[in-house]
Amino acid sequence: MKKIPLRKCVATLEQLPKKELLRIVKTPEGEVIIDLTGRANGRGAYLKKSREAVEVAAKKGALQRALECPIPVELFEKLREMFPQ
Repeated sequence: MKKIPLRKCVATLEQLPKKELLRIVKTPEGEVIIDLTGRANGRGAYLKKSREAVEVAAKKGALQRALECPIPVELFEKLREMFPQ
């Protein structure tokens, strides 16, 4: 049997298979991006693919803490567009 890699969502603190999570990356240049490939260079944090997780991350500053940098408002707007109600 093949081992399924697990990662923890920074907002909900659930451990889920890597494929069920979205990776947010702080690049070496300091830019914060959504990494759809899962292979971008830089410090990464994982978010559950749900609107609730995005809202919790925005409200509690979970992404900001995990990536150790301020998160642009535009990033949360993009995430909300990806997961409408």
